[in-house]
Amino acid sequence: MKVKVIGAGLAGSEAAWQLANRGIEVELYEMKPVKMTPAHHSESFAELVCSNSFRGDRLENAVGLLKEELRRCGSLIMQCADATRVEAGGCLAVDREGFAALVTEKIRNHPNITVIEAEVTEVPEGPVIIASGPLTSDALSEAIGAYFGETGYLHFFDAAAPLVTAESIDMDLAWWQSRYDRGTPDYINCAMDKEQYDAFLQALITAEEAEVHGFEDKNVFEGCMPVEVMGRRGYETLRYGPLKPVGLTDPKTGREPYAVVQLRQDNAAKSVFNLVGFQTHLKFGEQKRVFSMIPALHDAEFVRYGVMHQNTFLQSPKLLDRYYADRRNPLVAFAGQMTGVEGYVESTASGFLAAVAMAAKVQGRELPQFPRTTAIGALGLYISDESIENFQPMNVNFSIISPLEKRIRKKAEKNLAIANRSLEVIDELIAKGI
Repeated sequence: MKVKVIGAGLAGSEAAWQLANRGIEVELYEMKPVKMTPAHHSESFAELVCSNSFRGDRLENAVGLLKEELRRCGSLIMQCADATRVEAGGCLAVDREGFAALVTEKIRNHPNITVIEAEVTEVPEGPVIIASGPLTSDALSEAIGAYFGETGYLHFFDAAAPLVTAESIDMDLAWWQSRYDRGTPDYINCAMDKEQYDAFLQALITAEEAEVHGFEDKNVFEGCMPVEVMGRRGYETLRYGPLKPVGLTDPKTGREPYAVVQLRQDNAAKSVFNLVGFQTHLKFGEQKRVFSMIPALHDAEFVRYGVMHQNTFLQSPKLLDRYYADRRNPLVAFAGQMTGVEGYVESTASGFLAAVAMAAKVQGRELPQFPRTTAIGALGLYISDESIENFQPMNVNFSIISPLEKRIRKKAEKNLAIANRSLEVIDELIAKGI
């Protein structure tokens, strides 16, 4: 039996890979390059529209645990991310183009996957996994809304940060360092004194924004908030957020700066860097003007400006089960950010679980039991928790994973114990053949 997968983003690519590796024929539908969106810049699969970072990589961090679970389960996305890794302190960041190219190559070369470049405008009959992402086309979005009923669809706004060339960064005014000197010095740090910060903040909050239909500050997802929205929340908001100077020392003064903008490499060649935490929807000319006020970026060459786009997601607790499948029809499943998981790794995990469950269904096997003691299972149980009244997209965190039976006071030790318990469960599941 064939399974259709709609969308070749992170979740869709992962889902197609897991199905194909279980001997199932997959038809993978991707509307690029036939139809592009303003946020897309590449024809490759698994394009990273926002940051190039998969976030923290330590087991004491919930997303680090989720990554390790996926690695052990044979995740395509994690395999490609590790293969195209660029240095970013304690985070897993990737060469954006190299990562997408590797995912695309592996998907196109899999004998059980047929790629169909076309826009899907209706919800197909199952078995199908719809992973069309937060940038789902208008036609398919309307079809999904009609499929569930309009009350099943919600949206918020998301934004991406700009990229600058390395050679345009004034390194006489910047330095390499990771916060608290953890690991290798992988970030370029651009300091501001109080006078410079004051001028920058005033310019930022009064700059002209691009028109985005339906956008208001209150409709922004907190985890990807535009820097100008943060600036409007108060004088210190940026200094306690993306511009925080804590753990950094300006080598010119030997002291902690007043504010710091960090740049993280965006490709393996270290020729392009992104402004960490600088998601924005300012007009392009305003981005050039305002961000060039950062001293080390006075002559910055922007190779991509930040953009804002609408992210659409389902009212999943009312609609989906723990395997991301329609409660009414288990052969119609969804995956990715449209289910209410937030983040690259979380989207990958949803595609993984939706796929291994779908494979079990079409092959007549028992459904895999990922319990709440695992990050993969906890995410599926979160998005399907019918007791949640005000459902909002969420990153993985230890609060949704089952607590330990014994009390451990130190947070890092407690989180590590939870992670080790989880990985034992994952290894048991793998041994049983998920």
